Amino acid sequence: MLALADLQLPTADAEIWRYSRIAELDISKFEIQHGSQTVSGDDSFVTTGTDADSSVATPDVFAEYNASHQQTVRVDIPADTSVSEPIVIEFQSADGSATFPRTVIRLGSHASCTVIERFRSVGDAPSLTSPLLSIEAGPGAKVTYLAVNDLNESSWQIGHQLVSAGRDSFVRLSTITLGGYYTRVRTEATSKETGSAIEQVALYFAGGDQMHDFRVIQNHVAEHTSSDLLFKGAVQDSARSVYTGMISIDEGAKGTSANQTNRNLTLSEGAWAESVPNLDIRNNDVRCSHASTVGPINEEQRYYLESRGVPPEVAERLVVLGFFDEVLGRLPDGDIVDEVRERVARKLSIGVSS
Repeated sequence: MLALADLQLPTADAEIWRYSRIAELDISKFEIQHGSQTVSGDDSFVTTGTDADSSVATPDVFAEYNASHQQTVRVDIPADTSVSEPIVIEFQSADGSATFPRTVIRLGSHASCTVIERFRSVGDAPSLTSPLLSIEAGPGAKVTYLAVNDLNESSWQIGHQLVSAGRDSFVRLSTITLGGYYTRVRTEATSKETGSAIEQVALYFAGGDQMHDFRVIQNHVAEHTSSDLLFKGAVQDSARSVYTGMISIDEGAKGTSANQTNRNLTLSEGAWAESVPNLDIRNNDVRCSHASTVGPINEEQRYYLESRGVPPEVAERLVVLGFFDEVLGRLPDGDIVDEVRERVARKLSIGVSS
C-alpha cells in the first residue's frame, strides 16, 4: 500500500498542472485517514466499503493513491430501472486528514438515476481530499450527477471525474465549488458510442486567497455524438481561478456536435482568472464552438440598477446572481439552488465589506 510520505508530487512545469498551486502543497501536514461517509435517499442499489476497486483508470499520482486508500460508494442501477429519488452521498474530512473517496456509478441499458455528492470539512484546519468519480452509462441510460464542494477555506481538494457514455445515453455532470483553499477537478468525459450526449455545467466563486482549478476534456470517439459545456465563475479579493478545456474529436467521430463556454467575472483588482479553451479536431464533418471571457461586471447593467435607486453593493449582488442563473437553472435539486444563491450573496457581502 502506498505511503503518503512517498507521494511524488507533480510540478507546475507539466502542462496539465500549469497555473496550479501544487508547489504549495506540504504533504507532511496530512495523515491518511478514513473520512465520515453517509448515504441517504434511495440507497437500494448502493454498496459501500473500503475494498480496493481496480476497475477504474488512474491518470495521475493522486488517482493512484485513491486506488490504494479508497473509500468506495458503488451505485449499480440494473437495466430498465428508474430511481426516482436522488441518492445523496455526504463525505466529511477531519482536520489534518488525507482522504480518498471513490464513487463508482454504473447504469445498465435504459436505466436512470440522480446522484448528489457533498464534500464537507469537520473543522477549520486544513485537510486533503482526493476524490475519484467514475460513471459508465449503458445504452439509453440517463444519469445526473452533482458535486458540491463545501470544504473550509484552508483545505485542499484534488479530484478526478471519468465519464464513459454508451449508445444513445445522456450524462449531465454538474459541479458547485465555493469552498477549499485550492480546489482542482480534472474531468475526462468520453462520448464512447454513437448517439451519446454529455452535458457539463459548473458554478464556482472564489474569494480571499482561494483558488479554483478546472481541467476538462470533452472526448468524442464515436460518430454522431454531442457534448455541451457551460462553466461560469467569479473571483474577488486576491482569489484565482483556472479553466483549461479541450474538445477532442477522433477521425471516426463524424457528425459530432461539441460546444464549450467559460465565462468569468473579476470582482476585485487583485483577483485573477485564466481561461484557455482548445480544439483538437480530426474530422471535417463536425460542428464545434468555443467561447471564453474574463472581465469585470458589465457597467451598463450596474448603471441601470443604480440609476433606479439600487445601492452599488446590492446592484453588484444582483448582477452576479443573474450571471449565475444560467447554471443554477440546470441543477437537479431546488433546495441546493436556493442554498447556493444565499451563499453567493453572503460571499459577495463579505467581499464588499472587506
